[in-house]
Amino acid sequence: MIEDLLPDAVVAVERYGHDEPENATLYPEEAAIVVRAVAKRRREFAAVRACARGAMEKLGVPPQPILPGERGAPQWPVGLTGSMTHCDGYCAAALVRATDLASLGIDAEPHGPLPEGVLESVSLPAERDRLRELAEAHPAVHWDRLLFSAKESVYKAWFPLTGKWLEFSEADIRVLVEPGEPFSGTLHAELLVPGPLVGGARRGVFEGRWTVRDALVATSVTVPHG
Repeated sequence: MIEDLLPDAVVAVERYGHDEPENATLYPEEAAIVVRAVAKRRREFAAVRACARGAMEKLGVPPQPILPGERGAPQWPVGLTGSMTHCDGYCAAALVRATDLASLGIDAEPHGPLPEGVLESVSLPAERDRLRELAEAHPAVHWDRLLFSAKESVYKAWFPLTGKWLEFSEADIRVLVEPGEPFSGTLHAELLVPGPLVGGARRGVFEGRWTVRDALVATSVTVPHG
């Protein structure tokens, strides 16, 4: 699912289910991070890293620890950039050589409505207006959850380029539906703060893709060098 949302240069590994995969052994320094976490958190932490090491293998990179850095962002091996996501029953990792993309972000969420009051705290009035129009045209999609996922993907692509927090209100996201296909489309995120410098130019817009599949909402954002 995730790989379908990403350019060909990106490799992705995903996993469905709740059980910890057989290859989800943690490195000692990783295990130390979650030693006091609840069992569910430890399983998710291990499973998504197993996906990431699978993606490393696809790129010919030896498996190695993936430790959280500032604000929890994964610290990737030199020469790689990527993103990870996990929710109940699903996890995925996407990696690419840093020469092929400046940054990327992925996110997956259960395809269900956001808890009451959350949409108002994570969205702009103009975004909510557009979501109401989408809901009238395509009521089978939980557009509030999709917007939340898109905001997460934008942030995951933003942070490695800036090292700064991005508020939910600092990106105005348009969700576009592909003609004839109500369950997939593109994302257009206008940054409402100065964008990151990429290749010597200020990047004020991020682009991405989305899909609704297998009871999940999935989004991706990629930032090219050019």
